[in-house]
Amino acid sequence: MDHIRNFCIIAHIDHGKSTLADRLLDKTQTIDARKKQDQVLDSMDLERERGITIKSHAIQMNYTQEGKSYVLNLIDTPGHVDFSYEVSRSIAACEGALLVVDAAQGIQAQTISNLYLALENDLSIIPVLNKIDLESANPELVCEQIVDLIGCAPEDIIHASAKTGQGIDEILHAIIERVHPPIGDPVAPLKALIFDSVYNSFRGIIAYFRVFDGSLTKNDRVKFVATRKEYMADEIGILRLDQEERKTVSAGDVGYIISGIKEAKEVKVGDTITHIDRPCDAAVEGFKDVKPMVFAGIYPVDTDDYEVLRTSIEKLQLNDASLVFEPESSAALGFGFRCGFLGMLHMEIIQERLEREFDMTVITTVPNVSYHAHLTGGESFEIHNPSEFPDPGKLDFIEEPYIRAQIITKAEYIGPIMTLCINKRGQIVNQSYLTTDRAELIFEMPLAEIVFDFYDKLKTVSRGYASFDYQPVGYRQSELVKLDIRLNGEQVDALSALIHRQHAYTIGKKMCEKLKELIDRQMFEIAIQASIGSKIIARETVKAMRKDVTSKCYGGDITRKRKLLEKQKEGKKRMRQVGSVEIPQKAFLAVLKLD
Repeated sequence: MDHIRNFCIIAHIDHGKSTLADRLLDKTQTIDARKKQDQVLDSMDLERERGITIKSHAIQMNYTQEGKSYVLNLIDTPGHVDFSYEVSRSIAACEGALLVVDAAQGIQAQTISNLYLALENDLSIIPVLNKIDLESANPELVCEQIVDLIGCAPEDIIHASAKTGQGIDEILHAIIERVHPPIGDPVAPLKALIFDSVYNSFRGIIAYFRVFDGSLTKNDRVKFVATRKEYMADEIGILRLDQEERKTVSAGDVGYIISGIKEAKEVKVGDTITHIDRPCDAAVEGFKDVKPMVFAGIYPVDTDDYEVLRTSIEKLQLNDASLVFEPESSAALGFGFRCGFLGMLHMEIIQERLEREFDMTVITTVPNVSYHAHLTGGESFEIHNPSEFPDPGKLDFIEEPYIRAQIITKAEYIGPIMTLCINKRGQIVNQSYLTTDRAELIFEMPLAEIVFDFYDKLKTVSRGYASFDYQPVGYRQSELVKLDIRLNGEQVDALSALIHRQHAYTIGKKMCEKLKELIDRQMFEIAIQASIGSKIIARETVKAMRKDVTSKCYGGDITRKRKLLEKQKEGKKRMRQVGSVEIPQKAFLAVLKLD
């Protein structure tokens, strides 16, 4: 175990993490020239196109220093705020972390929040100043920021450039010198943490794990503690670029297990693996459960594809444990699923992955939460969908879920964050300073205000320096109304939303304006209206495309032209009665991003 080092790379999005991983793999000759490509650990096309890491990856490298050979396990982490869940899994399986900071941009949000995660897990931090070859780099200033943040000496910071390969030797040397080897008892009962899982259509679910104590041998009988399921270890091994089979994986190692698991629910990320006949005393601690931030309905365009969509979402869930879903139905869209996402980017990525990997064209509805409706007759029931909203005449009052939100931010952003929370109907409960520069704000606010765009706006007003957590505090009475969108008088229930009365007009007006931009012009006029019950509160019109029917009249009496125009007008009127308006998918998405 003295020759093993487990480490991860933490950085803000676009600070050169994937490129640095490429250089480490080159230097340790882990990849042969035939398989070499940029961002080799980003296996999805989507990751390469957007330049972000979505799935965390793990890979083992061999490195020789001063005649001794070492095994380095890199557990890669995503950089975007939505995927902090993936980061927490990877960090729990490591002893050290490379803190990568862009020399041009300096320290940013994810750098800080991931650093706190790493410090909570007692990881050794190796600061790396990346992209020092850029003309816009300001290494002196950024070095000062790093020293202030983690309290290290300036000479501890490694100056590197992942693009040119500068400083890679120093990084590998620092990993061996500064990251302590795994601490574990090879003869104790088996205790291993599952930090990721992938789905293979031939082998079932492959779980990736880090062994803390004991060892796992092929054909051992194991049990997963949280799900209490028992399996046979059909195949175990280590993670190179491809999986390499081994007879035994012992304390300190990172490996994979294949045991013919077919159900996604049976592998919970963060679960502990142990032997059936000699179980460990306690499961691995410190694991956070995922909290979806945004809930929305996902429906197949063709209702016959409902079962195919269910299978596709289940398979996605194997690769993305943070996705939660349950069945629901809609009058306009038929049967679909209500899904919980980590944020707007996560929602877009799930939708794109459904389209690319499973050829599923889906429609996403406006995000919302569940409410309690109380009728005048004394009955009460839950509303999960705006279409279930009762007749206002029979409604006594409605309750919505409230949360206690904890926001930690830099002192200079307190003003904009308070303004944002108060605009979102939040009430401040407490404000305290953790250090001279960091403050904690506690608000009570409706959950519905958070699922829409709160998280994105919070990151914007705080330049990414605010971290956010919440706990439910029960239901409270509220003045909510159902906002409907109508096209040519017909209600589109997928765009309906339950909104507080004071925001209804503004949001209705913006939705109409947005739809006017996105709905293609037809041969007839399209009226887009926002209504509360039978009262229209906003309207926009998509003008009809017009054919110049009078072009063949070269002069002559005006009545000839008028006759042709009147005839055209009648035709348009008939067309409007029979013509249907198709709402493009991007319209459903754009409504979610109303500013």
